Amino acid sequence: MTERPKIKVLLIDNHPLVLDGLKAVLETFDHIEVAGTAGLAQTGLDVARQIQPQVVLMDINMPKLSGIDAIELFMSELPQTRVVMLSMHDSREYISSSVMHGAAGYVLKDVSTDEIVAAIETVAGGGTYFSSGVFDALMGERADDGSDPLTPRERDTLGLIVAGRSNREIAEALGISAATAETHRKNLKKKLGIATTAGLIRYALDHGIASKIDVNSRLPTSG
Repeated sequence: MTERPKIKVLLIDNHPLVLDGLKAVLETFDHIEVAGTAGLAQTGLDVARQIQPQVVLMDINMPKLSGIDAIELFMSELPQTRVVMLSMHDSREYISSSVMHGAAGYVLKDVSTDEIVAAIETVAGGGTYFSSGVFDALMGERADDGSDPLTPRERDTLGLIVAGRSNREIAEALGISAATAETHRKNLKKKLGIATTAGLIRYALDHGIASKIDVNSRLPTSG
């Protein structure tokens, strides 16, 4: 059996107990390498320059330089590194701000270890990830004021994109072909005048759009 390639991760949190505990847990997974830790965002950036992690798991509320403000620094200096915010806050303001600054995911601190690992795997593979509690908080208040130009099918497609689903997974959820799912994605960008998937996610956050497909579709499949 082929060994799974390791995902190099950097952990940043100003609470030593959280940092040590998370490191110890993640190191029990053979395919995850905790290559470095830091107690400050700026220190984390210095460490990241040296170790070139695939994924940075970073707290939001930290002294001197907040996690949100640090996202753009990581994106500028290490464009191949994906940043996942780790927080106890499920407010739309924090989540939306994180995404707008370039975060690839947002995970609440009270989720299971398996979900943190799923977030790391998903963003390392190029996807986006919102933990279950975050997804529920985001979509609890919908901005249905009649201004949304999307059809129900387009809303479902966009909701699945927000959930980090690939074209193949969107196709399976909606009962369509992968090619049709890709067409839906392109049409969404064209219709909304948005060039990137990150832009689509920001639009969904602003308009409270979620797919009405089975709630489990927000979680990545394993394997």
